Amino acid sequence: MMKFRFRRQGTDPQREKIKQELFAFNKTVEHGFPHQPSALAFDPKLQLMAIGTKSGAIKVYGAPGVEFTGLHADTTAVTQITFLPGQGRLLSLLDDNTIHLWELVAGAPREVGGVKRDGLVCLQEVDSYSLPGRPGIESCSATRVTVLLLLRSCELLCIGTEGGGVYFLEVPRLSLKDNQTLLQDQVTQSLPDDYRCGKSLGPVESLQEHPQHAGKILIGYSRGLVVLWEPSTRHAEQLFLGKQQLESLVWERSGNLFVSSHNDGGYSVWAVTNGNTYNHQPVSSSIPYGPFPCKAINKILWRTTQAGSPVLLYSGGMPRASYGDRHCLTIQQDKEHVTLDFTSRVIDFFTVHSIEQENVFDEPSALVVLLEEELVVIDLQTPGWPSLPTPYLAPLHSSAITCSFHVSSVPPKLWERVVNAGKAQQGRQQAHGSWPICGGKNLAPPPKQQELLLTGHEDGTVRFWDASGVALTPLYKLSTANVFHTDCDPCDDPHDPDMQQEEEWPPFRKVGCFDPYSDDPRLGIQKISLCKYSSKLVVAGTAGQVIVMGLSEERSDHMVDVSVVDLLQDREGFTWKGHDRLEPRLKPPSFSPGFQPLVVVQCMPPASVTAVALHAEWNLISFGTSHGFGLFDYHRRNAVLARCTLHPNDSLAMEGPLSRVKSLKKSLRQSFRRIRKSRVSGKKRPITTPISKVQEANAALAEQEDVAPIQRRIEPRSADDSLSGVVRCLCFADTFLRDGVHHGPTLWAGTNSGSVYAYALEVPGVGSGRVSERGGAGESSVCVEAVLGKEIQLMHRAPVVSISVLDGRGKPLPDPYEASQDLASAPDMTNAHSVLIASEEQLKVFSLPKVSAKTKFKLTAHEGCRVRKVALVVFSSTAQEDYSEHTLVCLTNLGDMHLFNIPGLRPQVRYDCIRKEDISGIASCVFTKNGQGFYLISPSEYERFSLSSKVLTEPLCCVQLDRPLEHTPASDGTQANGTHKNQTGQAEGQTEESPSSLSSPILDTPLDSPLSCADLTLDTTGEITVEDVRDFLTTVDEAENNLKNIKEEEGRSTGILIN
Repeated sequence: MMKFRFRRQGTDPQREKIKQELFAFNKTVEHGFPHQPSALAFDPKLQLMAIGTKSGAIKVYGAPGVEFTGLHADTTAVTQITFLPGQGRLLSLLDDNTIHLWELVAGAPREVGGVKRDGLVCLQEVDSYSLPGRPGIESCSATRVTVLLLLRSCELLCIGTEGGGVYFLEVPRLSLKDNQTLLQDQVTQSLPDDYRCGKSLGPVESLQEHPQHAGKILIGYSRGLVVLWEPSTRHAEQLFLGKQQLESLVWERSGNLFVSSHNDGGYSVWAVTNGNTYNHQPVSSSIPYGPFPCKAINKILWRTTQAGSPVLLYSGGMPRASYGDRHCLTIQQDKEHVTLDFTSRVIDFFTVHSIEQENVFDEPSALVVLLEEELVVIDLQTPGWPSLPTPYLAPLHSSAITCSFHVSSVPPKLWERVVNAGKAQQGRQQAHGSWPICGGKNLAPPPKQQELLLTGHEDGTVRFWDASGVALTPLYKLSTANVFHTDCDPCDDPHDPDMQQEEEWPPFRKVGCFDPYSDDPRLGIQKISLCKYSSKLVVAGTAGQVIVMGLSEERSDHMVDVSVVDLLQDREGFTWKGHDRLEPRLKPPSFSPGFQPLVVVQCMPPASVTAVALHAEWNLISFGTSHGFGLFDYHRRNAVLARCTLHPNDSLAMEGPLSRVKSLKKSLRQSFRRIRKSRVSGKKRPITTPISKVQEANAALAEQEDVAPIQRRIEPRSADDSLSGVVRCLCFADTFLRDGVHHGPTLWAGTNSGSVYAYALEVPGVGSGRVSERGGAGESSVCVEAVLGKEIQLMHRAPVVSISVLDGRGKPLPDPYEASQDLASAPDMTNAHSVLIASEEQLKVFSLPKVSAKTKFKLTAHEGCRVRKVALVVFSSTAQEDYSEHTLVCLTNLGDMHLFNIPGLRPQVRYDCIRKEDISGIASCVFTKNGQGFYLISPSEYERFSLSSKVLTEPLCCVQLDRPLEHTPASDGTQANGTHKNQTGQAEGQTEESPSSLSSPILDTPLDSPLSCADLTLDTTGEITVEDVRDFLTTVDEAENNLKNIKEEEGRSTGILIN
């Protein structure tokens, strides 16, 4: 057969212009909860909240949709943040003892896809300061900053240090005022001799400005001394001689009292009186959870109310022996006493209250608590102090995320039913107050269509998120645990007062939704597929359970049908050594309104499900494990097909994912053996028969002819590799399989060993591509049949990542119900169809029904990388409203995105997206149909990105500032997770803002969507396999050779070999 090589001669300017109008890579917004938060601040004037993290990121939040992000040049923990109220500025203190000034600035206009847009308004670092050491003292610990206080004038920053000194810094110039520095020696001289005793006062623990007299500050030292200092006269007006180690201070609004909290779990109330320099005793002292030893009260707040008793809020103070491991915050008012019990550590908290000087009372409306793993907001105006639902910053990782699935263009009816089901869940637990962090204004228009992001979790839950805009809002939580027997009865509602155990003291109340512990690891969700037109949902888990669900608006108590499918088909020599299956409940469980199970299909052996496909129009589901795949008709409750894909040597598949210690060692050992084998494969040839030698020579000659100078030689994988039978992808399609005249339903399956199985299906009621109404006479008695039509074995046995069928125009087939209900253009059934098979090594298009190769692109040979995720995406042009292209998007193990046209598979563009070391980020990536995507940058955060010039989901907002907005030259965006480093060293937010003097354009954002239910590579994060780890097991020589080849290719045009 003759082979022709087509190469692009130079570049076509017209095509390059079209590419710019179609493709552009942007990281747009980060969804979820910041990873490892370390600091919290609130601007009461602008109603903005800032969170600092241990990686040096600062994230500013306002009303839903108002977000800004900045990143310090050094990856150092942020220990404290202070806003300059009303100015859009803030100060950050880092763990390296540096102070940084940030402000919102307007960027230069930018061009996206050939369209000019106003510049991003970003959070940018404009200055920094480091406190100099004291003369004559070599150790810098004396000037290590412990606390910051910005005076109400916003012109002076007070800095407390470990050495006990207080320094004053001019703001925003960040220049030190040496003449106002207060050293500990000056304070010690004013102390009585009996209190002085030659002991140090310790570090400055707290600084608080007098609420009625601006400039006066309260200085609290670790030893217990509190000083009321007047900077203008440099005089200590009053000394409060406390004897217990100090933790924090807070003023009462009138300025007549202040409260100190201590390390013994107690707090004291001190009176501020004129004429008495020394105050030896507080007005009152209390250890709320005594008398036994208690932990320190780290922070305390005192808020006055018009109703009478003040509201006292403090963190810590728990009895050491009984509850020393609890993370608690207490709210007290008169006889009301609640101890909020969290599942993660309290970082900081503040109250939203009145700040106007003319008001006599604080009147707190909300309590905002930043925890290590979530943000909790308590409504202080509603009796009982209930929690408020969070419109953003929800903990995605309340249970570890195991998979994800994106649904676009959600029908209004389905959307309404999901939202209503979520509201019914919140019910009595949640308050109905408004969200207190409401600064700024979201200028983005309401989304034209709604999007859903579904996340599967380790505890057997599926969470539904509103992914239509910048704020990822929780809508509904579905639990699958109540279908099965587990160690903990899921029917026990922890929020049900009847089920709570009454504890006399302390009065604990569980708050928050972060719960990292799973009752049973077998409940973990591995695959999700949702049909948005029929409201059918399929979730598959770790123990081989596949649950088909339907949406109901009524509570139901019903038994769930269970069908067992044996994928081994009585094959001898295989014994399952993994976990047992989950046992279904014997009594009818109660199901809340929402998605309710219709039938459970149990795969045997109960291995983790690796692929699912749903075709709701045919009432069929397909599922695959490491042993094989099956086909099930959930309308007739009938198992149609079970096919075993195990290789005789595939023993690892029988051990299961929950007993992998020996298996992982074995896999790594086999990986190293394969590496050694590949090095000597060209030197050692087995001595065989002359016929074999001839075949070997012909094969070598053919390879020599086929492999271009820029291609890498790809070694075929061994047929007896472990886990070769794993089913990687499944796909339903109405296409031509038996002949070129008659089309019909088909099922396609791809495995880890490069095998592709195609089955022709006989579905009752399906004729000429359409489905007749169910329930016809005698139809229910007719069963679906499956006949093997084709079986393909890829040459190098590379794992099959994705299978997609293309119509006669080379376009993907529409989703179920789209063509039959005229929701999309009908596929071309007059010309020959083709099937696109993406393996880890290459992309290849075969014609149907003959299955002859039409074109291919050898990605591993050309680029030295492996395919990890594949998606078929529609890219719309920014210049022409009616112009779009279907494009194949490919994510590799190196974290880069390759875009190809279809069906020609010609390379279009390439973008660096994810760090190649970020294995979990690559494994978690999910695409949408119109060019966006999500991937995990931490256990609690999704990074949203766009490959489209037209479709961007990024913040569009404005904030009214008390200062004019300054402009800054354009600079590259910096991601808070450190994916990209800013060349200028400045940290720039990835969000847009339109302040009073600048208005960003309203983005015309079309809908995002994933591939259909049949395109199963889009719906899961997947497990990290040995193949993922193997990418990092190359030797230094191999790495250098790969790098050399890649560099050589960068200067050459890519060739496509067409067989």
